[in-house]
Amino acid sequence: MQLILASTSPARLAVLRAAGIEPIVRPSSVDEDAVLAGSGELSPAETVLTLARAKALAVADGDDCPDGIVLGGDSMFELDGKIYGKPHTPEVARQRWQMQRGRTGTLWSGHWLVDRRAGHDGGAGVGAVKSAEVTFVDDLRDDEIDAYIASGEPLQVAGAFTIDSLGGAFIERIAGDPSTVIGISLPTLRQLAGELGVRWHEFWNRAGAAS
Repeated sequence: MQLILASTSPARLAVLRAAGIEPIVRPSSVDEDAVLAGSGELSPAETVLTLARAKALAVADGDDCPDGIVLGGDSMFELDGKIYGKPHTPEVARQRWQMQRGRTGTLWSGHWLVDRRAGHDGGAGVGAVKSAEVTFVDDLRDDEIDAYIASGEPLQVAGAFTIDSLGGAFIERIAGDPSTVIGISLPTLRQLAGELGVRWHEFWNRAGAAS
């Protein structure tokens, strides 16, 4: 069983590989702002699920998409009722970290699977959202923030932080599934795959994974 990852996220790819799955990577070209503009007012959970669905369907509808199960994902960070995606610039990333150090926010991750085992027939697929609370250390110094931003890592990740790389030292604790914070919940994917009639171990295709 082939999993097609509709994402350029190296973190999602690394999680899947560690779980014994080598997906086919097919990034989507979805205009996220346009999708959200046409969706009305959405909660954080509805926002990430809407974008995950749009990405999965965009790839599943592509002429060059191989047969298999297409996975779309999206993540956003919520603090004080406001959601934050990727900061993109050092200035925005610095503002985020100065605001969130010592505090707790929620990382929302949307997942959407589309069945394309015999070509996409227009079926919408299945999806789910998972969240985890993230608490940042309260003694983070400005020079540490500057060094982290200079690494470039926080610029292209939701909430301007990671837990599986350089940013991990700045996270005090996580309440919930840690892989959700990385952007992909493996237990959730297993459940969704089951709804499509696919058993999780059918995706295992990396060396060392059980057959």
